[in-house]
Amino acid sequence: MGSNSSTAANFPRGQSEEQWRAQLSPEQFRILRKKGTEMAGSGEYDRHYPSSGVYACAGCSQPLYKASHKFKSGCGWPAFFDAIPGAIDRHVDRTFGMKRIEITCSGCGGHQGHVFEGEGFDTPTDERHCVNSVSIKFQEGDAPVKE
Repeated sequence: MGSNSSTAANFPRGQSEEQWRAQLSPEQFRILRKKGTEMAGSGEYDRHYPSSGVYACAGCSQPLYKASHKFKSGCGWPAFFDAIPGAIDRHVDRTFGMKRIEITCSGCGGHQGHVFEGEGFDTPTDERHCVNSVSIKFQEGDAPVKE
């Protein structure tokens, strides 16, 4: 699990840990700021498949994923085969004795989940972005997307 000090310098949007706690629900704070994971199958977007729209960061509202990039993976978390260009940063995560790639919002550094490659899904990329529902919020229609 990650740990952050309460200095504003640790947060790309200039917010302290206390400011994030005031803005987010306890579960959002645990996942977005402390790199937690929601229980498989518990998230509101796990089985949510709209034909259009955008999934944005629950911390800063930056658009992260297009609805058209979401697919049914059966993993228990929302799965996307690609992100909006520049919306996600990748970091090596060596927690729990494994080497994984953590994905975070490039706007606020909020933990989204992990990306996995080579799983054989019938998608345009060889990636599955496994995202916590609590880390995102859905915006209907053709919300403006910075690309």
